Amino acid sequence: MKPLLELKNVCYAYHSRAGETSALQDISFQLRQGEFIALVGPSGCGKSTLLSLISGLLVPESGSILFSADSAGAAADDSRLREKIGYMLQRDHLFEWRTVYRNVILGLEIQHRLSDENLAKVDKMLKDYGLDRFRDARPSELSGGMRQRAALIRTLALGPELLLLDEPFSALDFQTRLAVCDDVSAILHHEKKTALLVTHDLSEAVSMADRILVLTKRPASIRTILELHFGQDGLSPLARRSTKEFQEYFNLLWEEMNDNV
Repeated sequence: MKPLLELKNVCYAYHSRAGETSALQDISFQLRQGEFIALVGPSGCGKSTLLSLISGLLVPESGSILFSADSAGAAADDSRLREKIGYMLQRDHLFEWRTVYRNVILGLEIQHRLSDENLAKVDKMLKDYGLDRFRDARPSELSGGMRQRAALIRTLALGPELLLLDEPFSALDFQTRLAVCDDVSAILHHEKKTALLVTHDLSEAVSMADRILVLTKRPASIRTILELHFGQDGLSPLARRSTKEFQEYFNLLWEEMNDNV
């Protein structure tokens, strides 16, 4: 099967008056349709920079990023393809002066895509994911987990083929974080979405991902790729945490990270 996303020998450096700071070096990997990959590595190694390159906010200095939106593959900085990539940040960025419903249709409104079909999809997601009775509420009336669900629905309303998740649970307390990981994982599987998650939480990576990419310290390259296989398919992130495989993968990842530092 042709990968949805392919990076080949991607390099990037930041430039300032003080000189050049190499951030990423020779990054190559593929992301398959429907796959969930977690990206981990030392703080400041360039994980978020990599998401910015994939989304087209930055352009690689060398190498290529191909998105299989067409038969030939297209560069990630092609403006036509940015609409096919959804981006969730650390904060939900819901606007208090808009209701929950008006927050989740904001992207459609900006892109002039408020069609009956798209609005019907939003209504269905609000019902499916437990937010329909809060559609006229303000964001401050929602729990942290509900706010993240609303932010995810806002992203999914645009119909992205690829979701980039930049530590979207980091602002939540531990108990809420566990519940929201389950929620988000269930929604992404139900919607059959492909996702790339940046996280500092190794437990989160093991509980959610199909594969984990471990980056070295800056300038980051891929140190190892860890394939995850659990005895039972379809386990939720919370259920994975109770398995023997979870502890084995966590220990292996911990060793990789310690050697890395």
